[in-house]
Amino acid sequence: MTTTEQPAPAGQQPKATARIDFARQAPKVFRAVIGLDAAAREGLDPTLVELVQIRSSQLNHCAYCLHMHTTDAREAGESEERLHMTGVWREAPHFFTERERAALALTEAITLIADGGVPDAVYAQAAAHFEEKELAQLIALILTINTWNRIALATGKVAGTDER
Repeated sequence: MTTTEQPAPAGQQPKATARIDFARQAPKVFRAVIGLDAAAREGLDPTLVELVQIRSSQLNHCAYCLHMHTTDAREAGESEERLHMTGVWREAPHFFTERERAALALTEAITLIADGGVPDAVYAQAAAHFEEKELAQLIALILTINTWNRIALATGKVAGTDER
């Protein structure tokens, strides 16, 4: 089991709550998600992969994954400016290429799919910047990071405790 901290009333220490170790208790499922993750990344630019994972993690409020992917992006040479602007990419379009903006828009639409699906204009914008195989890989990547976000949130993973 892992331990997470729950918010505490003002002036009190956070309360630890035990949560399930998903990898240990569902190893086949965990390995399958790892396989899906690896397959989804194939053929995609590693910088784009991290931007998509960062944006989805922001939208899902997944601090664990956000910490992991911003760390990975920094290690891969991503600039602090772009990392800070990812959450407000529409207001700072000059930090991102048209292709990256199309991927970020698709990431938002798929991550927030219950808010209205994937609009035709968003899909068309992505299709204009990605060949069909790349677009399929990008969709798979977005689905995968959303799965990881949900695993981390459901099991109470704590930001900064990445065990990779």
